[in-house]
Amino acid sequence: MSKTNPGNFFEDYHVGQWLAHATPRTVTEGDRALYGALYPSRFALQSSDEFARACGLPQSPLDDFAAFHVVFGKTVPDISLNAVANLGYAEGRFLKPVYPGDTLSTSSEVIGVRENSNRKTGVVWVRSTGVNQRGETVMEYCRWVMVRKRDAAAPAPDAVVPELAKAVPAGDLAIPEGLDFSDYDSDLAGSAHFWDDYQTGEKIDHVDGCMLEEAEHMMATRLWQNTAKVHFNPAARGGEPRLIYGGHIISMARALSFNGLGNAQAVAAINSGSHAAPCFAGDTVYAWSEVLDKAETSAPSVGALRLRLVAVKNAAAGEMALRGEDGKYAPGVVLDFDYWALMPRR
Repeated sequence: MSKTNPGNFFEDYHVGQWLAHATPRTVTEGDRALYGALYPSRFALQSSDEFARACGLPQSPLDDFAAFHVVFGKTVPDISLNAVANLGYAEGRFLKPVYPGDTLSTSSEVIGVRENSNRKTGVVWVRSTGVNQRGETVMEYCRWVMVRKRDAAAPAPDAVVPELAKAVPAGDLAIPEGLDFSDYDSDLAGSAHFWDDYQTGEKIDHVDGCMLEEAEHMMATRLWQNTAKVHFNPAARGGEPRLIYGGHIISMARALSFNGLGNAQAVAAINSGSHAAPCFAGDTVYAWSEVLDKAETSAPSVGALRLRLVAVKNAAAGEMALRGEDGKYAPGVVLDFDYWALMPRR
């Protein structure tokens, strides 16, 4: 009898199924250091204990997406080990900061399934929840992923496609306890542009680009304990190059967005996200953002910006449209990511 686990295939899922994911992970200052080595992130709140304390927090939290990758990585062996592609995100909320020393665990509920017309794959929707060592929910999000079938002839479950919100309402954003930007030091933060300075519809070219390296994306995937075969083994893709983990692109684009959004200090929610095209080692990533909405929050000194973050490859972001005349993503667009960020007000 085999003691190894080949992972779940599409026909193994059903709506209402609950999955407790293995390997709780205690995050440390080492995770912060490695995150900074992998991505050119310079947001002061996640870089300096003294800056964080001046903003009302007990210490500098882990970067929001570093925490997201840890929570996400727990889910991979049960959800996307046999994935063809991770397709999208919705209804994501960051509910509590994650600090070095916290231990994160993840569980998921299957909320939708639909077989594809080729009968070789299907789409699985899940809602995943990350908790800390006190049982407090630190984040929750939905994602959907295309998964291979074990047997193309296997009967498919009845299709259930969940209805997900197009955006997290601004009133549902969680403001970290104690966060106060009243005495915000914009010189230390590296940006003079506050919430009040941004207008809905404004587009910001983040200018800088960064090439994706084979060693770095492999290190990142291992760091988050993401075991999806398509990131590790070319044989899982018929000998084609290994896919860059989509979260690697999210973090890279968010880090590049500092140039133009340096005071967008915390991520509060993920409204939607699509990995529009694959990336491979050797591609160079650029990014631009569009301000979709603005909102006040329960903290008078904290404003929320709804931002569309678009990552493109191998061409300057300012030269590339999001979609072509046919309505499809323009060639070279690799990420379309809609999120809420928290920023100081004047």
